[in-house]
Amino acid sequence: MSILQQARFFTTADALHQLPMLGLPEVAFVGRSNAGKSTAINVLCNQKRLAFASKTPGRTQHINFFAVGQHAEDPSLPYGFLVDLPGYGYAAVSHAVKAHWDQLLADYIRTRNPLLALILIMDARRPLTDLDVEMIQWFAPTGKPIHVLLTKADKLNRSESAAAIKATRNGLALHGSNHTAQLFSALKKTGVDEAEQRILDLLGYVPPPAPVVPVKSVRAPKV
Repeated sequence: MSILQQARFFTTADALHQLPMLGLPEVAFVGRSNAGKSTAINVLCNQKRLAFASKTPGRTQHINFFAVGQHAEDPSLPYGFLVDLPGYGYAAVSHAVKAHWDQLLADYIRTRNPLLALILIMDARRPLTDLDVEMIQWFAPTGKPIHVLLTKADKLNRSESAAAIKATRNGLALHGSNHTAQLFSALKKTGVDEAEQRILDLLGYVPPPAPVVPVKSVRAPKV
């Protein structure tokens, strides 16, 4: 079983000083409201309600940490974290609350040292919106990789899918050579295995070697 499927809630934070100070690897999920971020996390972790998908887009107000795996030296600690960031876009909240979210999001992705990569969720029907490009521009100066999941890919035909992935990869290339993208459908499970492996690679996770089972010696029959 993948360590992603063993993900469990760890903590939530509403300010930078509340973030875990363990120095463990983090990969963060972010995207425009209603792009399918929570659903993607739940599908990748094979859990129904690990990440809460609100009926009101933009209502995720905190940074949520989900622990994955087990620390090699301290079994009481996880190997690392999947981090669910507030969605950006149209949130039905006050200007002051929205400004707080935006500042928290910007500070986290720009300054968080344990953050190794960003999983950027985009609706495959509307990739690279102005807000998506702004997010890329925020994060790209860190030099860390971005992997884009083009969600709801089941709603596109073959030619539309090809055009969406080409446009996204070309757009990412403008901001660095270490950014990647793929098609993803939570409904059809398209791209789930590819995304899972990419996330594990970004976390730097290497599965422990399988235990060696001793082979019993067999005595030759007496003649």
